Amino acid sequence: MMVGMASEETRTLKSTTNVSGSTVSDSPAPTGKQTGKASTHAWTTRLLVLGIVLAALNLRPAITSLGALLEEVREGLGMSGSVAGLLTSVPPLCFAVFGVMAPRLARRFGPAAVVCAGMVLITTGLLVRPYIGGTAGFLAGSALALMGIAVSNVLMPVIVKRWFPDRVGSMTGLYSMALALGTASAAAVTVPMTDALGGSWRSGLAVWAVPAAAAVLPWTALVRHREAPSGSEAPGGQSTRAWEAERARPVLRITRSRTAWALAVFFGLQATAAYITMGWMAQIFRDAGVSAGTAGLLLAVTMVMGVPLAFVIPRLATRLPRQGPIVIALGVCGLVGYAGLYLAPAGGAWAWAVLLGIANCSFPLALTMVGMRARTGAGVAQLSAFAQSTGYLISIPGPLLVGVLYQHSGGWGLPIALMAGLMVPQMAVGVLAGRNRTVEDEAAR
Repeated sequence: MMVGMASEETRTLKSTTNVSGSTVSDSPAPTGKQTGKASTHAWTTRLLVLGIVLAALNLRPAITSLGALLEEVREGLGMSGSVAGLLTSVPPLCFAVFGVMAPRLARRFGPAAVVCAGMVLITTGLLVRPYIGGTAGFLAGSALALMGIAVSNVLMPVIVKRWFPDRVGSMTGLYSMALALGTASAAAVTVPMTDALGGSWRSGLAVWAVPAAAAVLPWTALVRHREAPSGSEAPGGQSTRAWEAERARPVLRITRSRTAWALAVFFGLQATAAYITMGWMAQIFRDAGVSAGTAGLLLAVTMVMGVPLAFVIPRLATRLPRQGPIVIALGVCGLVGYAGLYLAPAGGAWAWAVLLGIANCSFPLALTMVGMRARTGAGVAQLSAFAQSTGYLISIPGPLLVGVLYQHSGGWGLPIALMAGLMVPQMAVGVLAGRNRTVEDEAAR
């Protein structure tokens, strides 16, 4: 797949090859300089694809690996239940707070350099948090890793928009698929991997620093490669001068854009649904009489649904002038899934798990719309930061509110009603965010 993408990027001369193997071209024969430039271009493109995939694989294991070992971490560090509850709310809070910094850092240092630094932060945070000592140290190490995740979250759509402007859908799909795979893999293999390493939760968490360190390597090479002469061509056809001119443009007044607000609320509501699903769905099944092992498998099915669909949905979205129909389709799947959880949670458990897994694919759709609703790379950076930071702030109360309703009502009727109720405004703002317009035009008005 990577080679195919790179080869399409390097087709600069129209040529055909005769039987003897010689090349017949309508254009003048390429000079040594042109050949070297094309070769460098192809190498950079392949390295970018590799970097994007490795980065995406490392944007969720810090969270899902901790979820798999949360009970052991609580006992090992002597955490109270309230502190452990706070720990589960830290990721969206860090995403909101640190994500705001990403556009300014990207304008100063370039998006590739910031993503590279983000991978370093993830590696360092994952490596030190199990061993730094005490609850405060564990939270500090987690925050360090989450800071790297936050800036990389925001800048991934920028990287795609800048270097693959004609391939936003397929590259966003590849990135989203890798992200879903990393999420599911960390949840599934952390416990058996911990057992294989001797049963220490510290080792089971620290081992995830290894793939994060691997992700640093291609981004380091890309940052060094960025030292190119002014005017040279960047991957995707954009010149360095054009990118520098884009960075010099005035900052958008993004809050003037209705599309930006709609996309931020859509992002927040889909994140709310995702965190509620990850945090509570297994418990819903267990309370309905499903065994703990089967409930875990059902949750894994929901998460794994995002792997293939995360590649398909963005490609489909970029081929449509409006993304509203996809928003509605995903929302209907969510509503049917919630209705099933309420009416027959055990009887149709596998069907509800699949439907809710499909509904959770609103995340790659939201990322795709970020790349489509802004005309320039700088605009994508601002829109991505605004939508994700505001959205993650919106998502923080959801899982906590579900827990409160469950505790006080003694059942799942009210929490499920809340989940289904939030799906309706998610569909409404998603339709607004999917209209064919750009935030630059709206902010100018």
